[in-house]
Amino acid sequence: MAAQLPGTFTERMKELLGTEYEQFAETYKETPYAGIRVNTLKITVQELLERSPFGLEPIPWCPTGFYTEEGARPGKHPYYHAGLYYIQEPSAMAPVELLDIQPGDRVLDLCAAPGGKSTQIAAKLQGTGLLISNDLHPDRTKALAKNLELYGVRNGIVLNESPERIAAAFPGFFDRILIDAPCSGEGMFRKDEDMVKQWEPGTPRKYADMQREILLAAADALKPGGTIVYSTCTFAPEENEGSILEFLAGHPQFTAVPAGGAGWFAPGLDGLPEAARLWPHKVKGEGHFMAVLRHDGSAAAPGSAGDADTALLASVRSKGGSAARPVKAGGGKDREAKGGRGQGKGGSARGQRPQGSGEEAALAAFAGFCREQLGWQPAGFPVLFGEHLYVSPLPSSALDGLKTIRR
Repeated sequence: MAAQLPGTFTERMKELLGTEYEQFAETYKETPYAGIRVNTLKITVQELLERSPFGLEPIPWCPTGFYTEEGARPGKHPYYHAGLYYIQEPSAMAPVELLDIQPGDRVLDLCAAPGGKSTQIAAKLQGTGLLISNDLHPDRTKALAKNLELYGVRNGIVLNESPERIAAAFPGFFDRILIDAPCSGEGMFRKDEDMVKQWEPGTPRKYADMQREILLAAADALKPGGTIVYSTCTFAPEENEGSILEFLAGHPQFTAVPAGGAGWFAPGLDGLPEAARLWPHKVKGEGHFMAVLRHDGSAAAPGSAGDADTALLASVRSKGGSAARPVKAGGGKDREAKGGRGQGKGGSARGQRPQGSGEEAALAAFAGFCREQLGWQPAGFPVLFGEHLYVSPLPSSALDGLKTIRR
């Protein structure tokens, strides 16, 4: 790499790594590894291996991930544009594997753009349960929604919200939550030299404060007994072990459980050996940190979980990620518009609808089409936005007040 590493950064890394520092420093002279992850919503791993036009080597911590050979250009191949695989940095495939997703789970990807980890979650759900993918930055949600659509995700919703507002709307609701936290990006210095230029000595502290607020919101949105996986692509202890240890100190109902990955992942530092670190001088990938936080299953505060489950889970069936209900002309409280980006502070996510009979006629036509042409009804909640009809995995009422990009 051409960029000069900041002196404050190198001094800290020497202190962290000791005798391993020279090995670590040598990695900055190497070409970063590249990889793809097979989209098993569209093709099996074996089928892609048989068809791949370039050489592939398995990534040990991700059964659907492969290193690509040097010089390969997977982004230029039609298979990429057909959504058969996602181009992803190899270390970035590890956090979702630690979530241990089960069919039917309700999963929140809280800092999701551009969507690599969300597409990985969706592949594990295989069309069951529910995936809500969120990002706070409006411009980044465009790429997020595009990638979910390209990869054939039908049980997903894309939000552009703060973690706090999501937690307020879905208290105690999710089985699994991924926090791929915004961070100082030190683990990506070799791959993205702009990260080096943007780094300052105070950058890790700034992100650590942000990360701790995100963790608090995630805890409120998690169901009792659920799992949070927290990950960053940085080396700074205050953004990694520091954020987790502070969270655990204030939340005795959570425990850090061993991340596993012996032989690939190094243990965490500073009194958190259950966490995992991926060091570029030890694995074929960039720098990453991961921690698995498990809730002990104790009851949540009154009104924080049970009410949400009663109202919302009735509308989310385990297969297909949505509720099955008849589509009837002229009725049904859930026939509301497809979400837009909200209407200002506290605004509804609903877009403009046809008035009166226009909406009823559209839904009646859809019901007739399902009955006469399909012979079956797609699971979900029909919502009307402009001249387009969509089927959402949640009723519009569950998303009122949230900035919805895609459902």
